[in-house]
Amino acid sequence: MNRPKFILALLFSFILAGVPAAAARDLNDKIMNRPYADLRRWHLGFSIGMHTEGMKFVHNGLAVTEAGELWRVDQPGYQPGFCVNGLLSLRLNNYFSLRFSPGMYFGSRDLKMVELNSGAVEEQSVKSTYVVLPVDLKFAAMRYRNSRPYVVAGVMPAFDVSKKRSDILRFNAADCYLSVGFGCDFYLPYFKLIPELKFCFGLTDVLTHKRPDLQDDPAKLKFTESLTKATSKMVVLTFYFE
Repeated sequence: MNRPKFILALLFSFILAGVPAAAARDLNDKIMNRPYADLRRWHLGFSIGMHTEGMKFVHNGLAVTEAGELWRVDQPGYQPGFCVNGLLSLRLNNYFSLRFSPGMYFGSRDLKMVELNSGAVEEQSVKSTYVVLPVDLKFAAMRYRNSRPYVVAGVMPAFDVSKKRSDILRFNAADCYLSVGFGCDFYLPYFKLIPELKFCFGLTDVLTHKRPDLQDDPAKLKFTESLTKATSKMVVLTFYFE
């Protein structure tokens, strides 16, 4: 065999050898983990994550003492908290599902009260232990290989079961949040991993305006009287295992 024919034969053999390898590699790239997982009507799981708790204050803008003191309340920073939830999901159709994910949120907020005329400062740390009962409607896109993005929206009743004290400001135990978020289902060989980012906005005034516990220290009422209302907010990052 002359040299040109030998080179052509060698190239042809390499091509023939490479076709099955390329086909196998392409097939492996498209292997779908748990291909029938989304067809089940009920799904169970749990989640762990972290969150931050915030407050939005509405001030009345009026002097609250005979001396003309004008107090402003703010939350200068945010601290991470821990959350854990269960998961019960009902498949409605190929795109929608209804989720119930009861759990507990452990967190805290540091509040700073500043008198605008004198610059006097008071501080308070608010620790909370919430029992939450989120109900969400989930809309998922079409699955692409081993991932499926989605958006979610719902309501989240919350109940603070931590012990109440005679703090400068006191907040109601019950609250309700409107929540919106997004995430992505990742299909692994034995389970689904679902990271999700959610934004929660409090719907009620959680400030306790009547403070009979301060009868022995009425001077502290000026901080409550400087506010018209206070609402809660949260940012929650969770990782579901389903």
